[in-house]
Amino acid sequence: MSHIAIVLPVLNEEAQIVGCLRALQPLREQSCELIVADGGSRDRTLAWAEPLADRLVSGPRGRAAQMNAGARQAGGEILWFLHADSLPPPDAASLIRAALADPGQHWGRFDVRLSGRQPLLRVVETLMNRRSRLTGIATGDQGIFVRRALFEQIGGYPSIALMEDIALCRRLKPHGRPVCLRQRLQTSSRRWERDGISRTILLMWRLRLAYFLGADPARLARIYDR
Repeated sequence: MSHIAIVLPVLNEEAQIVGCLRALQPLREQSCELIVADGGSRDRTLAWAEPLADRLVSGPRGRAAQMNAGARQAGGEILWFLHADSLPPPDAASLIRAALADPGQHWGRFDVRLSGRQPLLRVVETLMNRRSRLTGIATGDQGIFVRRALFEQIGGYPSIALMEDIALCRRLKPHGRPVCLRQRLQTSSRRWERDGISRTILLMWRLRLAYFLGADPARLARIYDR
């Protein structure tokens, strides 16, 4: 059975870290290692996380840097990158192992479901999943998983402030298209609901287009954070 290392980048997540890690505890009984990669939290994130994780890793702030730091400490043959506001299906570990049982498959992701109930969110998630299946580009919300050997071979996540998931996929695609699992990983829709669904769609399209046209990811990150 392939060992899976779950890498969870966090920053000031004390409000939800316990619920997130408790939901992942059954995976620890399925040969999954749970690594929390912190980017300098100033609240009680690490204190709450310590008894519920196999390893805590501290590194520079930024998801790319945090996930790379967590991957360096991982012991698994498969790396699985999850966000702290994501809830995978209960059989996620077996699904990942089955997806990579073929030696010709090297990486993949889940379909995503946004947690809110607004009908427009169903449209958003459907378009996200279809676009990903068409382009072979996954987002961090879809729970990207990859063979550790390939992740190390391509140099991991590029050290950029935003769009690190797209940049990683660009590095992975020359080695094969992703396995696109139709089972859904639920992720929080809090940002969509807080900032407005239509407004968030337009913002993300704008940022992605700017990135594809060569904009500096650091500048895009400042726009995103605002």
